[in-house]
Amino acid sequence: MTPPTLPGISAELVASARITTRVLFSGPINGEPVLFLHGNLSSATWWETTMLRLPAGFRGVAPDQRGFGEADPGRKIDATNGLGDLAGDALALLDELDVERVHLVGNSMGGGVVWRLIADAPERILTATQIAPGSPFGFGGTKDVDGRPCWDDFAGSGGGLINAQLVERLRAGDDGMDSPFSPRSALRTLIVVPGSVPENEDGLVAAMLSTHLGEQDYPGDMTPSANWPFVAPGTMGVNNALSPKYTTGLVDSVLAANPKPPIAWVRGELDRVVADQAAADPGTLGAFGLIPGWPGAEIYPSQPMLGQTRRVLDRYAGMGGAFTETIIEAAAHVPFIENPTEFDRVFHAHIENTGGN
Repeated sequence: MTPPTLPGISAELVASARITTRVLFSGPINGEPVLFLHGNLSSATWWETTMLRLPAGFRGVAPDQRGFGEADPGRKIDATNGLGDLAGDALALLDELDVERVHLVGNSMGGGVVWRLIADAPERILTATQIAPGSPFGFGGTKDVDGRPCWDDFAGSGGGLINAQLVERLRAGDDGMDSPFSPRSALRTLIVVPGSVPENEDGLVAAMLSTHLGEQDYPGDMTPSANWPFVAPGTMGVNNALSPKYTTGLVDSVLAANPKPPIAWVRGELDRVVADQAAADPGTLGAFGLIPGWPGAEIYPSQPMLGQTRRVLDRYAGMGGAFTETIIEAAAHVPFIENPTEFDRVFHAHIENTGGN
């Protein structure tokens, strides 16, 4: 079921040259465009309250990305191209809307798409706002700030690591709290600060339940591995597309971007989804004995996700770019929902005062 939109948000099915999908809009039609790219296990619905708070004169645009919400279910993600399908969809949407340049905003997986867009089409980006973005090296299976893999086959990343009980609850349409693996339980215990209830929670959960499921979608396929934790990436779906196996050359392309859009990196101080000891990282789970046979921190540490992002952004600045880092207190993975006042202070200043026309 498609979540109803909040007052002030309009929804349209838009057919671009690549995909037909639901797109949410806010603000004046001729306003300065801001493109919002949602994270994994969500949809454009997660941006509605943020879009409604945009400063006067800005136009919010938020698509359901491929594999989520009302995006055409026949359009699958080729993971071997990393997040290239999602980046290509975003550019095709801008072309369809006749938008030449845009303020770009991504959260989590959507931040991974932003890295790809900076690499592929920096001339289309006025500013980039990265909210708890995935590491530029991808998610899982790397051991240091330069993104070296723990294993040659990138075991420990990809669709094979997604919790099967979460997938079962998604398939059952579970919107309750009876199971610790339901989407609502995951939202309250991992995505936001535990104990808090986010604004428009019912809409957020409905968006989670609109995730496309299957071996070509979520969680995707997997490849058995002889290396701990004994699963390596498959070739289909977004979780495989996030694997470092398929991000070869991305960091170099981000660093070589010309022009280099200014980047605001914003994250919650209590984030456990994208962190140096992320809750779902095999290295973290192995150290706690939750995945048997962990070979130890020397061979398979937790991925230093924040350290990797900071390393890339420091190099980006050293090569003529610019970035800021803001840590928002009392927030976890979605500070734009959890602490909107502080988030808006940073975000609005970035798009109003940096990189404009």
